[in-house]
Amino acid sequence: MLPQDHGRPTQRTRRVLRGMRRGIGLGVGGALVGGYIVASRPRPPTASRGVAEPPPGLPPGRTLALPGRGEMFLRETPAPSRDAPTLALLHGWMFPSDLHWAAVAPGLARRARLVIPDHRGHGRGSRPAAPFRLTDVADDVAALLRRLDTGPAILVGYSMGGAIAMHTWQRHPDVVRGLVLCATSSNYADSPAYRLVWRSMGGLQLLLRLLPRHQLESLLLARAEGRLPIPITRMIHQETPREVVQRLPWLVGEFDRGSADDVAEAGRELGRFDGRGWIPTIDVPTGVVVTSQDRLVPPNWQYGLAALLPGAPVRTIHADHDAVIAAPGILEEAISGLVTDLGLG
Repeated sequence: MLPQDHGRPTQRTRRVLRGMRRGIGLGVGGALVGGYIVASRPRPPTASRGVAEPPPGLPPGRTLALPGRGEMFLRETPAPSRDAPTLALLHGWMFPSDLHWAAVAPGLARRARLVIPDHRGHGRGSRPAAPFRLTDVADDVAALLRRLDTGPAILVGYSMGGAIAMHTWQRHPDVVRGLVLCATSSNYADSPAYRLVWRSMGGLQLLLRLLPRHQLESLLLARAEGRLPIPITRMIHQETPREVVQRLPWLVGEFDRGSADDVAEAGRELGRFDGRGWIPTIDVPTGVVVTSQDRLVPPNWQYGLAALLPGAPVRTIHADHDAVIAAPGILEEAISGLVTDLGLG
């Protein structure tokens, strides 16, 4: 059942936003100073704790040329049967596709062909001179699906990937068979605290340039072990599964592939995104996965998105925004369930 007032934040959300307002100035300022200090020091000779190899089961990857759009890195799996649908898995902000989908893809590959791209400026994605725009990424996705000749695909968008999926339908409805929107919203600037976050992207951009990879790895490990009270990212914390923490060297290496400029501009783009005027016109089968413990995209925002899509089935999972790595099994089950509910495969 949907909350009745989607416009006002819940008491829990208000607490989160108050904490963000108090911490953002100190957090960004302190991180910048700390990043500058550690960047000026020589790298210590200590070895990483954990493994730098990717988890087993990652689908094969390749780089594909898209006419007029440059090259695009993707992973893909074959269709398990002749009538299996195609799922395009679209990752969220900052972290590339491997970090979002490595633990979810094996289960989904048993029922569908998978196409898993890295967006521009993220991971192995392209580095165009033009600033990051969600609409350009949607055009990339459409060009990729046409290049692969998949036919209309089911777009599964996580967080920022949800906005990209909806823009792809808006601009290229011929390549979209259905939508599964996970941990996402119709807009990301519906509060003063979030608007402040997006205005702070210049600080994030500088931090990403200055902070050495080994130092980021050390900070994330300290956070996972409870030795660092300040969150570096919602994806890594004390409840993060041990097998994920063990692969921090690999995770940080993949994160470090991204472009500081593009990641920061993608944050600004999220602050500009507002689909409330056109999302109700979406005319393909669409379902919503709500992460009910989400501290990054408030659950009432996610339910608000569902309310803009009359009749859209909703699957609520008891997870935070890190569900892709902390609860991949229940996330995969929710996505698969919605594909079935929508009659898409």
